[in-house]
Amino acid sequence: SSLPTPPQAYADKFLSQSIPCVICDVAPLDDALSSLKNKYPSMSGKIHGVKCDVSSSEDVNNLASFAKEKLGTVTHWINNAGVNGGRRALTEVPDSQVELVVRVNLLGVLLCSKKAIELMSSQPSGGCLFNTVGSGVKGGGTPGYACYGSTKRGLPQLTASLNDEIQKGVQGYDKKKTPGEVKVYSLSPGMVFTKLLLEDSTPELRKFPFGVLAAQPEEVASDLVPKILNPGPAGSSIEFLGTDKILTKFFERFVLQKKSEYIADDGSVIRFPGEEYDSEGVRKLY
Repeated sequence: SSLPTPPQAYADKFLSQSIPCVICDVAPLDDALSSLKNKYPSMSGKIHGVKCDVSSSEDVNNLASFAKEKLGTVTHWINNAGVNGGRRALTEVPDSQVELVVRVNLLGVLLCSKKAIELMSSQPSGGCLFNTVGSGVKGGGTPGYACYGSTKRGLPQLTASLNDEIQKGVQGYDKKKTPGEVKVYSLSPGMVFTKLLLEDSTPELRKFPFGVLAAQPEEVASDLVPKILNPGPAGSSIEFLGTDKILTKFFERFVLQKKSEYIADDGSVIRFPGEEYDSEGVRKLY
């Protein structure tokens, strides 16, 4: 289990545009923060990190308070945490893993969305909230990832519900007036070479679709951050792998016979000199 796109990759691109940010994770962030501060010394006081279990309302409340304290105004909130639960049939997934996936991927998004809307709507400038989607979001089957796919399938519905509540209110109740308005979006990073993607993968999966469609976190963040900063009307879907990009990648691989930069012919992850990788071929970012 890991994150669809490591928060450090997003933070890197925000900091490159002199935009302060807060990152959070259940894992220690010391290395990521040190690396980012060293890379952007003029922004060293503008990057902050806090430990947060998104399925804990106490942790989420603390995250919101921490972000408000450090940033003053929170303009963009990205619900990014996610776990896949392991690639196995649902009948073989331990109950504890089923509960973990739902707690992080769905309960976590609900708790974070609730707090983010409360926080950003209290600001005259409002804000933008992004719910990260993944495999299963369009309703197709995700064999081996039934828990993950079903939690992601629910997020577009949540995004639509939240936008309706914010813009129209709830029938039978007075619409609450707030200083600012929050707009909610779907954020789709596609396939990213992280532990979330590579965990329990097979050579066949790594050759296709990963070797054709997957991208490195830095590439995904570079593409998405400008779109996040200018997301358009509420409810829009912000995507890395749009139809044009998918067709281009298919053309390059299957017509031009272009080989993957990251997956070898035998399905193993190509390891580059000077980089650190774990046993599953996940590259260490910092």
